[in-house]
Amino acid sequence: MQYRRARLPGAAYFFTVNLADRRQRLLVDYVDLLRESVRTVKRTHPFEIVAWVVLPEHLHAVWALPAGDVDYSTRWSLIKGGFSRALPKVESITGVRAARRERGIWQQRFWEHTIRDDLDLERHVDYVHFNPVKHGYVTRASDWPYSSFHRYLRAGVLPVDWGCVGDFAGEFGERR
Repeated sequence: MQYRRARLPGAAYFFTVNLADRRQRLLVDYVDLLRESVRTVKRTHPFEIVAWVVLPEHLHAVWALPAGDVDYSTRWSLIKGGFSRALPKVESITGVRAARRERGIWQQRFWEHTIRDDLDLERHVDYVHFNPVKHGYVTRASDWPYSSFHRYLRAGVLPVDWGCVGDFAGEFGERR
């Protein structure tokens, strides 16, 4: 099956990337390995991290690609591969994945959405930062350590009490 992806050079994109086994906590247990994989890829394939949150079994990110560049798929492949190679080998691997030389750590695909305008960007950045609250890991966004929310807090863009339980009407609802 062929998947069609939007590809606009230099655009901003929202992503959701999941572990294959959603019961795992690999992303937070090995967050330093994930960070190193991202840094390594950014050196050879630059992109701007607009927002990012890492949860135990999935992550959300908003990236802005350089002008003329549309290749987010290679970046995700390199990040996922680098992270997987750095992990201890303890998972079971299906025959299909073994034949493809895959570890079976990640879901094969990822969700992507092209950011349409400033309001769409704001809503997706809010969604990224509110996600740990939405999933019940914390009661306010500032309490989750694996989030770009802290960069926004240091820059004075968001207050420490932003993103408390009950702050949003829905996933992409207006702020209350």
